[in-house]
Amino acid sequence: MKKIILTLTLYLSAFGLSAQLTIENCQEKARANYPLIRQQRLIEISKEYNLSNAARGYLPQIQLKARASYQSEITSIDLPQIAHTMGIDIPKPPKDQYQAYIEAGQTIWDGGYIHSQRKIAKAGAEAETQRLEVDLYALENRVNQLFFGILALDAQLEQNRLLRDELARNLDAVTSFVKNGIANQADIDAVKAENLNAQQIRVQLESARRAYLDMLSFMIAEKIDENTVLAKPSDLRNNPMLFCGSTIVFRPELGFLDAQKNLLNSQKSMLNAAFAPKLQLFFQGGMGRPGLNMLSNEWKPYYIGGVNFVWNFSALYTRKNDLQKIEVNKIMLDTQRETFIYSIGLEAMREKQEIRRLREQMQYDDKIISLRENIKRAAEAKVANGTMSVTDFLREVTRENIARQTKASHEIELLNAIYNLKFTTNN
Repeated sequence: MKKIILTLTLYLSAFGLSAQLTIENCQEKARANYPLIRQQRLIEISKEYNLSNAARGYLPQIQLKARASYQSEITSIDLPQIAHTMGIDIPKPPKDQYQAYIEAGQTIWDGGYIHSQRKIAKAGAEAETQRLEVDLYALENRVNQLFFGILALDAQLEQNRLLRDELARNLDAVTSFVKNGIANQADIDAVKAENLNAQQIRVQLESARRAYLDMLSFMIAEKIDENTVLAKPSDLRNNPMLFCGSTIVFRPELGFLDAQKNLLNSQKSMLNAAFAPKLQLFFQGGMGRPGLNMLSNEWKPYYIGGVNFVWNFSALYTRKNDLQKIEVNKIMLDTQRETFIYSIGLEAMREKQEIRRLREQMQYDDKIISLRENIKRAAEAKVANGTMSVTDFLREVTRENIARQTKASHEIELLNAIYNLKFTTNN
């Protein structure tokens, strides 16, 4: 069995079986190769750092502080004379004072401020991710244009090959006509000139195809040679979302606008949390001269513990304006969304009309080709009978070739139009 498989593999390789690329393969590979895709992981890493930093707001906040001061006046007690006679001596505190202490605080309630920070970190990362998706989605259209450009060139090259084959047969026929005295050397030259013209067009088409292949190869980071076959995409006529009456849009730009609106809502939550009261446990311990006893002139250890309640009303100064700015920005995002959907709707209508036009035109392609074949065969018979010149006959051959090229062009144009509509609506 292994020998059979190996033999088949060698057999297919010997006949140069070409690799096939689909448009979906190219889109995926171009996305994976695009340098900006690395930013996706960086956005996720940055989000994790921001979430971690916000969560550490619940950890005890520890500070080391030291202070040295000199004051112009100190606390003093005017003792009666009898206290002096009894030998009572209350020391006078120094005017220079020193403190070194550690202060720790533990948040009990912050009004939801840390939670709001985490929401902003997530919303900001989501907005950046959606912005990246917009850039990556635009890459898909560039791949589509290259892919269908190559398919169009392939169709033209195939028709060019058929034309050259036809001209080669005509050259043989005209040569026999010359021998029979029906045609002359000028007729042979006319056929040869048409053949050379077809060869010249083939060179142009092959050059353009190589250029398109090189660009596509660069975008997907994969070697594509001239033998690589690009699979013709399906026409998606069975996609109900694409050809339904109303235009339904799933573009990443809408996700980006939604993410920006969610970020604004998170910022609004933070403004509300910034105004809320804060409750915190605290502990302070250290050495001081004086310590807690202000009448002592010695270095003493001390500690203080308790609860802090803070309600910062200064947040009200700008809160109203900040909230109004957020609402204005949300209205601007809604306007951008409506404008985008409006523009996409118009573009989709134009592309649907283009698809209808191409389908209607294609209904006549086969009939035109059939008629041109009949005319060419009749002209060929007239040349054989000596009632038509070879030049007039070659004109009919060219017209038939143009009809075939038109049909092949319409087929690729239709596929391109359908995939343009697919890109426009992301269905």
